[in-house]
Amino acid sequence: MTGRASAKSIWGWMMYDWAAQPYNTLLLTFIFAPYFTSAVIGDAVRGQALWGYMTGTVGICLAILGPVLGAVADTTGPRKPWIALFSVFYLIGSFTLWWAVPGTSDVTIVLIAFALGFMGMEFSQIFVNAMLPDLGPRRELGRISGSGWAWGYVGGVVSLVIMLLFLAENADGKTLLGSAPLFGLDPATRQGTRSVGPVTALWFLIFMVPFFLWVPDAPRRQRVSGAAVKGLKELGNTLRTLPRNVSLAAFLGSSMLYRDALNGIFFFGGIYAAGVLGWSVTQIGVFGIIAAISGALFTWLGGFGDRAFGPKVMITGTVLTLIAVCIVVVGTGREAIFGVAMAEGSGLPDTLFMICGAVIGAAGGTLQAASRTMVVHQANPTRMTEAFGLYALSGRATSFLAPFSIAIVTDLTQNQRLGITPVIVLFLVGLFMLLWVKPAEEYR
Repeated sequence: MTGRASAKSIWGWMMYDWAAQPYNTLLLTFIFAPYFTSAVIGDAVRGQALWGYMTGTVGICLAILGPVLGAVADTTGPRKPWIALFSVFYLIGSFTLWWAVPGTSDVTIVLIAFALGFMGMEFSQIFVNAMLPDLGPRRELGRISGSGWAWGYVGGVVSLVIMLLFLAENADGKTLLGSAPLFGLDPATRQGTRSVGPVTALWFLIFMVPFFLWVPDAPRRQRVSGAAVKGLKELGNTLRTLPRNVSLAAFLGSSMLYRDALNGIFFFGGIYAAGVLGWSVTQIGVFGIIAAISGALFTWLGGFGDRAFGPKVMITGTVLTLIAVCIVVVGTGREAIFGVAMAEGSGLPDTLFMICGAVIGAAGGTLQAASRTMVVHQANPTRMTEAFGLYALSGRATSFLAPFSIAIVTDLTQNQRLGITPVIVLFLVGLFMLLWVKPAEEYR
C-alpha cells in the first residue's frame, strides 16, 4: 500500500490498544495477579506456580489456533467479525473475576475465567494487528505502530490511576486517597480490588466502539465453510516454504523467545514485588503507573526511531536493555542487593525496583511495537492475517517456557528471585537468532 488511511481510521485502530491494555496492566501485572497470589491463594510461592501453569496452558491453546484462524480470515476477508467474537471472550472472562473472593477453597473457576479473557485479548489482537498495513505506507508503519502502543500505555495508566485512587484497597481497607472504596464496596472482602474485573470489562466495552465504527474492514471474498479448507491448505504451503525464507524464520524464532521472556516479566512482575519486597497492591499500582508512563513516552519515541533506523535496531537495543534489567531484578532483595547487605528498613531495594519497572516499561513497549512493524515488512501482503497468526504462533509456540520454567524453578528452589532467572536465558537465545534477520530496509 502506498496511500494513507484517514486520521479517523488510524485513531480508531489505535483505540484498540487503549481499550485492551487494562487487561495487561490491571489484571496480568499490577492489580489482579498479586491480589490472586496474596489474598485468593494466600501463599506467594504456590500462587506464582499456579499462575505460571495457567498462563502456560493458555499459551499452548493460542499457539495451536492462532495461525489457523489467521489463515481462514485471510481467505474470507473481513476481520471485524472475528474481533467481535473474541471481544465477547474478553468481556466474560474479565467480568467473572469479581467472584475471586479471598481465601476461596476452589480457584479453578477463577483460573478458567482469567484464561478465557486472556485468550480473547490475544486472539483479537491477531486480527487487529493484521489491519496495520492498510493504515499507511511502509515507511510510516513503525511510527503508527509505536504511537498505537504508546496510546495503549496511556490507557493503562489512566485505568490504573482510577483503580488506585477510588477502588483498590490496601491492608487497612483504604485506597490511595486514604478513603474507603467507592460505591460502598466492602474492604473486608476486598470488593474494591475485585472490582478490577468488571472495570476492565466495562472499559473495553466502551472504548472499542470507535474501533468498530471508524476502522474500515476488508471485503468478504469467500464463505467461511469453503475458506476453512482453502485457508488451511495455504497455511500448509506457508509452513512448508518457511525454512527457505531464512530471515522470516529467524525472526519468528527470535521473537518466539524474547517475547516469551518479556511476557514472563509482565506476568510475574507484580507477583515478584509482592512476594520478594512485600509490596501492597497500592505500592504495586504506583510501580505500574511509573512503568506505564515510561512505556508510553519511550514507545512513542521508539516509533520515530523505528522509522529512522528500522525495527531490527530497535529490537536489538531493547533486548539488550531487558537482559541487563533482569539481572538487576534477580540480584535485588529486601535484605541484600547482589550480596551486599542492606540496613533494616532501607528503601534502596524499593527505589531500584521502581527504576527497573520504568526501564522495563520503556524497553518492553518499544520492543513489541517494533516487532509488530517487522512482521509487516517481511510478510506476504496478501496473507497478512496469516502472518500475524504465525507471529502469534511464534509468540505462543513456546509461551509455556517462561511461565512453566518460572513455576518449576520456583517450586524446586522455593525462591521467587531464582524463579525469574529462566527469562534471562530466553532473551539471550532470542538475541543470538536476530543475527540472521534482514533489516527492514532490504524489503523497501
